[in-house]
Amino acid sequence: MALANDAAPKLGYSIAEACQASSLGRSTLYAHIAAGRLKANRIGGRTIIPASSLRALVEGEAA
Repeated sequence: MALANDAAPKLGYSIAEACQASSLGRSTLYAHIAAGRLKANRIGGRTIIPASSLRALVEGEAA
């Protein structure tokens, strides 16, 4: 059985997970998505934010 620390790094975040990871609110994340500063993909009815895009936004880089 693998331990939690052995898990592969996250490739994407749900909106709720992205809010928690970035300390930004839902409306703020959706505003960044609408403005094109944050990439998001719809997969099976869920909005998934690529980890690289969230990291770039938080670090102040262009998405």
